[in-house]
Amino acid sequence: MNLPEAKVSKILKFSCVDGPGNRLVLFLQGCNFACLNCHNPHTMALCNHCGDCVPACPTGALSMIGGRVVHDPTRCDECDQCLEVCPINSNPKVFHVTIGEVLELVQRNKPFLNGITVSGGEATTQLKFITALFGVMKQSVSLRDLTCFIDSNGYLPEFAWRSVLPYTDGVMLDIKSFDCDLHCKLTGRTNERVLASARFLHAEGKLHELRYLLIPGITDVPAEIDRLLDFVLDLSPGLNLRLNAFQHHGVRGEAQDWPAAEKDRVEEIASQLRRGGLSNVTTPAVYI
Repeated sequence: MNLPEAKVSKILKFSCVDGPGNRLVLFLQGCNFACLNCHNPHTMALCNHCGDCVPACPTGALSMIGGRVVHDPTRCDECDQCLEVCPINSNPKVFHVTIGEVLELVQRNKPFLNGITVSGGEATTQLKFITALFGVMKQSVSLRDLTCFIDSNGYLPEFAWRSVLPYTDGVMLDIKSFDCDLHCKLTGRTNERVLASARFLHAEGKLHELRYLLIPGITDVPAEIDRLLDFVLDLSPGLNLRLNAFQHHGVRGEAQDWPAAEKDRVEEIASQLRRGGLSNVTTPAVYI
């Protein structure tokens, strides 16, 4: 069988913040949003091999061979200076993995895992890989007990969701804004498909968690919070809702000048949502 490969920015063997329990996480490269507030902007684009990153590498881990940027992981000290100079929000350290390689890694670490999460970038831009990987895991006698989750921005049409849902245990979906114009300003895309995805996934029993990023003066304003409350109430008052707090780690451009979300304000909004009838509102454990 000719199974697809994935373009991967990073793999975490253990994570307790990317879904339920302890999880192996694949961060796939490439995104269909261009969020101003992205904390991982280097995962947005695919390398165009311009070579700007090569002279910025202090260890010589990057070189130009045959007109392409080549990364030598044995010489890399993960200083990330290459990410800082990239003009298109890409990552020259991206590597390809096969489904077999992922399965081997999962099997090796299985005693410590509750499941696997595919994130990004935007995970669903490589939907064929996710569908094939999860499908193989669900057929594997030794791995089928592990849960398979997707972390997504929700910009996937219903017909595409239907192709992967039989193999997916849950989706964690981000809503950037309820105002369509604001959503477009923040991400470069409108939000109709995102909201439709949330409704569809919930109806199918696959919406594990809804996530909302609080940006002071932008998405934490009363009109947005009221619409967030109404939206979740319409789905289910018991739906898992995670409030994330905007911080400056990793961001570029104008978002560097935005104020960081403060704990008191986040907790105030969480309390407001709970008083409004939501029973499962989670706030950040750490503010960085």
